[in-house]
Amino acid sequence: MNTPSSRINPFVLMLDPEAVISAMESSRNLSGLRQRICRPLDKPLIPKTHTIDRIALRDHDAAIDAEEFMDSGIEFYAAAQPALQHAVH
Repeated sequence: MNTPSSRINPFVLMLDPEAVISAMESSRNLSGLRQRICRPLDKPLIPKTHTIDRIALRDHDAAIDAEEFMDSGIEFYAAAQPALQHAVH
């Protein structure tokens, strides 16, 4: 594992995992890194705002539902376009 080509080729490294581990343990660059344990399956520390979001969403939906229906005017557009006369029912 001391040849330059064996250090670059990842397949050679997979064939000799003990050499890789010993190289990692003796590396000054790796030992100088900050170590921290990450547990991605831990619960995130995000405050619960589900209730507030649901209330705001319900109020927003209610405001939209309470608005009067605005006619899009598609009939007038279709009347002005002779090619669309048969497409709009």
